[in-house]
Amino acid sequence: MAAPSQGPGEGDDDASRPYRPGYELVAEQLLNYIAEQNLRSGDRLPTEQGLAEILGASRNVTREAVKVLAAIGRLSVRRGAGIFVADSAGGLVDDHLSHFRPTSMEDVLMLLDYRTVIESETARRAATLATPIEVRAVRECAETSLVAGRAADGYAFAKADEAFHDAVGAAAHNVFLRSSVAGVRRLASQSDVLLFHGDAPGSLEVAARQHLAIAEAVAAGEADLAGELMVEHIATTQSQFERKIRDRLFNLDGRAAPGTSGASGASGASVRPPRSAGDEPLSPETSAS
Repeated sequence: MAAPSQGPGEGDDDASRPYRPGYELVAEQLLNYIAEQNLRSGDRLPTEQGLAEILGASRNVTREAVKVLAAIGRLSVRRGAGIFVADSAGGLVDDHLSHFRPTSMEDVLMLLDYRTVIESETARRAATLATPIEVRAVRECAETSLVAGRAADGYAFAKADEAFHDAVGAAAHNVFLRSSVAGVRRLASQSDVLLFHGDAPGSLEVAARQHLAIAEAVAAGEADLAGELMVEHIATTQSQFERKIRDRLFNLDGRAAPGTSGASGASGASVRPPRSAGDEPLSPETSAS
């Protein structure tokens, strides 16, 4: 599972490559291990020491990887019992998504394709069915996201962004569409934590202006336009993910293996660990989505 370590003199251009914390690399390896072993919700994993040996990482970095995967809902750590693949909140249907890889280009593109299908139809229906109160809610959320975007306030934007997409879902008057939008965005947030680390990958103000355009189409009852604008909005997110994942793949070329002397990132930078249980949540969704 471990990547080959660098030899002397290799990786001299590390400083020009994007920084990737060691725990992120190990978290990615751990998700691949779960998929390769075909582990399902409730299955028990080896101990931290056992995982460290399997993944070729240090125990400390492995512990931080387990913490971040527990924080995004992929693992469950039970004191005195061990580490388990987290139970699916939605039951059997979600079991098919238990091997979703948040840092895989293939998986993320499938997720964004699904978002395009679901959210464009949701926007179309919202434009047709929204009540005046629901139109106002969609507009207010869009305007709040613009204030946060102009201020480059990622946390405030994440909250407004979530509220905006949920308001559009509510205005579609279909609980299954609204639930699907929320569910797919929860999966997307896993990629945000592992790839973006709380940093906005694109312009929040641009995303907020897209929110406003969608809100105006919903208010005007222009169903086709609302759907088209939502497709464009998600396409912007897709380009950001593609760029970030390309950077990640470039960064892995010649990078030292997780757990070795270079595992903490470029130029010997220290690992920035995820927050422990009881602290504030890990970075919220801040991609321009």
